[in-house]
Amino acid sequence: MDTLSQGQSGPMFYFKRAAGIILLLALSATFFYSAYTKCGVQFVGETYNMFGHKIHGIALGPADNSFDSFQWTFLDLGVSNMLVAGIIARIMIGLELLLGLFLLCHLFLKKFTYKAVIAILAVFIVYLLVVIAKQGNSGNCGCFGDKVAMKPLAAIWKNVIMIAATIGLMFIYPAKHYKHQDYISLVVGAVAFVLPFLVNPVYVGTAPAKYDKPLNLELLYKYDDAPKIDLRKGKHIIAFMSLTCPHCKKAAYLMQIIHKQHPEIPLHMVLDGSKDHEQSFFDETHAENVPYTIYRHTPEFIELAGQGVPSIIWVNNGKAELKSVYAYYQLDPKYMIEWMNAK
Repeated sequence: MDTLSQGQSGPMFYFKRAAGIILLLALSATFFYSAYTKCGVQFVGETYNMFGHKIHGIALGPADNSFDSFQWTFLDLGVSNMLVAGIIARIMIGLELLLGLFLLCHLFLKKFTYKAVIAILAVFIVYLLVVIAKQGNSGNCGCFGDKVAMKPLAAIWKNVIMIAATIGLMFIYPAKHYKHQDYISLVVGAVAFVLPFLVNPVYVGTAPAKYDKPLNLELLYKYDDAPKIDLRKGKHIIAFMSLTCPHCKKAAYLMQIIHKQHPEIPLHMVLDGSKDHEQSFFDETHAENVPYTIYRHTPEFIELAGQGVPSIIWVNNGKAELKSVYAYYQLDPKYMIEWMNAK
């Protein structure tokens, strides 16, 4: 592969070379693992994903929700379309794969790869600082998906250490160009950017489905803990959720992003569960600012939500019109705004 500077020898030369190889492999492995955990790939015997499809061997996409959290960070940064956010997220995963492969294959290390590694890690640090400023040093930053929970400040230190390791490599492991490197880099680049789209195909069905089943919202106003607003009048997107349901937490996390970007969208969460689980639910979802009602009347809750949660129903003057059948996959601000503006 790459050849280091020729004509050097002695203990220091071999120490630098060994240290360089170890650091380079560690950096490469970190990028690979980061991309793997964000892709939502997990190895299982047999399971069902949230769409009800049986999965053998490798569960892709929705079977592991790590990718969802990652793509929603781009909604939080201002992207207003779920499809666009998903494409950007896959490109970013491809970039991590690209850097891991370029490091592993010794491709343009000094000319491009080392500089690109430092640049992307610096961007991640800036993003994490923004997260801390907005939400504090709490929750999982998503650097390693849902596989390894890491707070934003810990992730910043991790990126600083990786930058320091890369700078060290620039001095102790200055690899040189080798034959056919240009063609190899093209193949490696194509693999890196195509793979995330193959492993986790873009889901384009983000529009809600028609839903005309009766919805007795009077049940919400049967007790003293009724919603403060009248959900029976006007348009509302009502999410019935359990405080302990993992998919509900994902939906709530996405809803707080949408509410922050589009406060005009009439979102409302109806939450069922023990008071002991309230704090952990909001710590994980950051959804305190989304209008919500704690509704601890389980028989009535089940009648409203149905047998599965999250049950997200789009209501117009007390009548159900649409439903996000695939839960948070059909919470797209584009369709919400279109529905709100429709006569």
